[in-house]
Amino acid sequence: MLSGEPVGRVERLRRYPVKSLLGEELSAVTVDGRGLAGDRGRALLDVASGRVASAKNPRRWAGLLDYSAATAADGRVAITGPDGRSVDEAELSETFGRKLTLIAERPPGATVERAVPEEVLAHGIEAEVPVTLSELGRAAEAGGFFDFAPLHLITSSTLAAVGVDAERYRPNLVIRTEGEGFVENAWVGRELAIGETLRLRIVAPTPRCAVPTLRHGPLPRRTEALRVPAERNRLVPLEGMPALPCTGVYAQVLAPGRVGAGDVVRLGPG
Repeated sequence: MLSGEPVGRVERLRRYPVKSLLGEELSAVTVDGRGLAGDRGRALLDVASGRVASAKNPRRWAGLLDYSAATAADGRVAITGPDGRSVDEAELSETFGRKLTLIAERPPGATVERAVPEEVLAHGIEAEVPVTLSELGRAAEAGGFFDFAPLHLITSSTLAAVGVDAERYRPNLVIRTEGEGFVENAWVGRELAIGETLRLRIVAPTPRCAVPTLRHGPLPRRTEALRVPAERNRLVPLEGMPALPCTGVYAQVLAPGRVGAGDVVRLGPG
């Protein structure tokens, strides 16, 4: 186990079997180089554009956050609509007015459309605003549908500083911490040990898009989820990028293991 300073405990574990759909709460899960077992293992592909459907372009795809995905014991993934019914690709295609297919392997060079967050804040989710293309999984192993790296962590200190629910930021791990403010900023470039064998390297702050501001199932729209980080926590996530509103951090897996709610989190030497 990595020696180091205890900085908190795992408070919650969350998995998102289908990218941009609501996820599921876990009590424990195995973690390897592709992140939490079953996390972001599938996505909906917009057949016409060849791009992965993502609520990062809310004018087109905000409604994905009305749907939930859950993993059965046999590994199959079920999608449930806002009324609690199971839905399939045909029904989703009809709802969104575009042919969608559920895929389980990330195509080489797969991209998503990302609306400029400040423009969405200024003009609303229905407005036509500039979008950029983002390549998926640049710091992740092949296969999954991660925005960047295979794990996303956020602390209770950050959530308290912003004043919103963890679900809005779609983290894998919520870490209960005692400090105030955006404490995980200081973890970038360092290692974390969780439980008996799991070791992570924190690789970058997580820049935020418009997704946290959107309605998430029963949670109403909250623009503070982006406005507060924009005012209080602008960071340069990676060299060559501008300062952006950030909450939470991305991590890569150095040594696999099993993580459970209540596990101690230790920060290695800087």
